[in-house]
Amino acid sequence: MKKVILIGEIGCGKTTFVQSLKEIDMEYKKTQTMEYYENVIDTPGEYLENRRYYNALIVSSYDCDVIGLVQDSSSKKCSFPPSFASIFAKPVIGIITKIDKESKDLEYATACLKLAGVKEIFKVSAVEKVGIDQFKDYLK
Repeated sequence: MKKVILIGEIGCGKTTFVQSLKEIDMEYKKTQTMEYYENVIDTPGEYLENRRYYNALIVSSYDCDVIGLVQDSSSKKCSFPPSFASIFAKPVIGIITKIDKESKDLEYATACLKLAGVKEIFKVSAVEKVGIDQFKDYLK
């Protein structure tokens, strides 16, 4: 099974996605430090939002098979710099979260991830369990 590290801004849905993926009871919690699961690393949003932590993301990604850039479909902010994916020596995928929200903008989220250098994109709703099985299949 592939191991993935999830990188995205604060509140983009990384932890909720992990809870849905791992079938853990969903409860809001702010990720304060990297959290390690069997095949997933959940990172704090501050690690993306503060360039000083980029090295921590790069070093932690070494143990993974794939890098997952997470973009909230309801956000009008793209935290990924252009070609961000190129700093990793692994395949980089995109994950668009919160696709069940009324305020979603899938075109913007897709454009943001493509600008960051992502080729393959998964669209998920952790709450509605949409796209979770497809992502699990990808990790197999």
